[in-house]
Amino acid sequence: MSQLVFFLEEPSAKAMLQGFLPKILPNTLSVRYVVFDGKQDLEKQLLIKLRGWLKPECLFVVMRDKDSGDCMTIKQNLVEKCIDSGKPEVLVRIACHELEAFYLGDLSAVACAIGPKNLAKLQSKAKFRNPDKIASPKQELKGIAPQYQPVSGSRAIGALLNPENNQSISFNALVSGIRRLVG
Repeated sequence: MSQLVFFLEEPSAKAMLQGFLPKILPNTLSVRYVVFDGKQDLEKQLLIKLRGWLKPECLFVVMRDKDSGDCMTIKQNLVEKCIDSGKPEVLVRIACHELEAFYLGDLSAVACAIGPKNLAKLQSKAKFRNPDKIASPKQELKGIAPQYQPVSGSRAIGALLNPENNQSISFNALVSGIRRLVG
């Protein structure tokens, strides 16, 4: 049996993936999460962790927020670390700007998970049609769903995210990349 291993910068990403991944992964695939203490810790330790990973038949995904950095530069830096580790096939995905852009791409999931119930109607507004362009998705999400807390909110929303109907381009890139990786 293969194992899908995620290298993540934060616990909220793990919480979201734990709820979401059963929707798109075969149940024969086990999943493991390696959560770092922020993006700098991830970048500092990624090469060492990948080099030291000895278990065969593992597939790897590195996921990190863009924040205010340059997406292409961040991704290229992470890809180079993966190549240097001897594992060039690692899938690297960047959440633009923050993980919460994934949630703003599916306001129906947010409404059902944490409320308020009328959030779904906001999806047709221009800024929510491409949430990856929102500079501070976490702040935006807290503004429209004040009860949002990063870990518990990610867990609740992740379980309800619709992989077929999300307005976040970076979320869709993650989903298509995972599907391609696991075949």
